[in-house]
Amino acid sequence: MSRGEKDPDTYREFTEAVNMKPAELSTWLETDESKQVGWHKGGRSGGGESVGHESGRKIISLLRRKRDELSEGDYRHMRKVVGYVRRHMAQRPSGDVRDTKWRWSLMNWGHDPLK
Repeated sequence: MSRGEKDPDTYREFTEAVNMKPAELSTWLETDESKQVGWHKGGRSGGGESVGHESGRKIISLLRRKRDELSEGDYRHMRKVVGYVRRHMAQRPSGDVRDTKWRWSLMNWGHDPLK
């Protein structure tokens, strides 16, 4: 299967990785904590939106669409989200992660590790 195809495994993995509802993610993205974390394409001094924050907005759009409306580009983004969540979950810090940038970053990508 080529990387551009609409793979059913990708859809399933995406819906398992993203454990926040669209409204919940939308509310989260408005918080100061959400805006404090993540990598900025132009560097922090350039301002603008972080990559994860932008991804969160895309995730909301993906979750609100019907599966048959999703494009190959949407599936590419789903694979990116799954990869990000898997990598960062493997780097979980010890102790209480409730108020950590690690958790906040994951939440920008639609995954709350405390759920």
